[in-house]
Amino acid sequence: MLPTDKLESIAARYREIEELLCQPNVVSDSKRYTGLTKERAELHEVVEAYRRYCQVAEDLAGHKEALSDSDLRELAAEEIPALEEEQGQLEAAINVLLLPRDPNDQRDTILEIRSGTGGEEAALFAADLFRMYSRYAETQGWKVEVMSMSEASAGGLKELIATVSGDNVYSRLRFEGGVHRVQRIPATESQGRIHTSTATVAVLPEVDDVDDVKIDPRDLEISATAAGGPGGQHVNRTLSAVQIKHIPSGIMVRSEQQRSQHQNKAKALQILSAKLLEIEREAQASAISSERRSMVGSGERSEKIRTYNYPQNRITDHRIQLTLHNLDQVMQGDLQGLLTSLRSHHQAELMQQQTDS
Repeated sequence: MLPTDKLESIAARYREIEELLCQPNVVSDSKRYTGLTKERAELHEVVEAYRRYCQVAEDLAGHKEALSDSDLRELAAEEIPALEEEQGQLEAAINVLLLPRDPNDQRDTILEIRSGTGGEEAALFAADLFRMYSRYAETQGWKVEVMSMSEASAGGLKELIATVSGDNVYSRLRFEGGVHRVQRIPATESQGRIHTSTATVAVLPEVDDVDDVKIDPRDLEISATAAGGPGGQHVNRTLSAVQIKHIPSGIMVRSEQQRSQHQNKAKALQILSAKLLEIEREAQASAISSERRSMVGSGERSEKIRTYNYPQNRITDHRIQLTLHNLDQVMQGDLQGLLTSLRSHHQAELMQQQTDS
């Protein structure tokens, strides 16, 4: 059964928002207009599904009534099973859409990737993961912007921090945080032995306004350094990169990819704010270092959320016991099936919690 009172209330609010967005005083208020546009987008899917459900229910009632008409009975009997099936599918979909949503689901994301155990091979795997996420982001129309990067030899990555912006970024990537384990034969392995290495991934919702997070300027150590990486002599000559250390927590962030020191400082503060907000959200302010460990652990091989087995072209997500044999496609950015399975598992858990309560 559907909570029709709640759905009618949502539909009424959706209509109200559409009317407000047509009013000149709202259009001229950019902050309010943006907020209402975002709220409308969040309600759109459930409203459209409910509208279709009501239409199907009306059609179904009409067809059942037509069963008593000898001229229409045969046609109505043919149509009813399909309508009943669609009605059931819509009811299930609406119940999922009504599940509590993480307030961060619509936010852009800060993606951190670090090499774990395994030396050079771990750094190469970290680079592979970044390419995988970048290619997936491209298929979704998202924008990936590298904030800081520490390269290793042979094209690997010791550490990379990037922002990913677009529609529903955090809701799609939120389950990627953890230790990722790879099993493959390194190019430098002459004996053909399979090596096991790891990389850690952290996914943090980006803060819209750094003012939302209270940071005492006296708690910050801000330093300017020369930016590394590509950019020519100009980049190496100017102190455009900014590094910020938050003294109470020990968190250190760096931004070097923007053109100016001012822009890099703004980006670094945004990254720091996101990290502090995540810590506050999980009520771990008294033990800040454990916040990241809860997501990425220590990077040891035994701590893993997913295994990438190259010899078998297999990828296994250990949290939901899902094994797929399309690793080659996944590494090219085909993450949709995997991410959908993780989200469906999460939704099933939420529904079970509601049933139990």
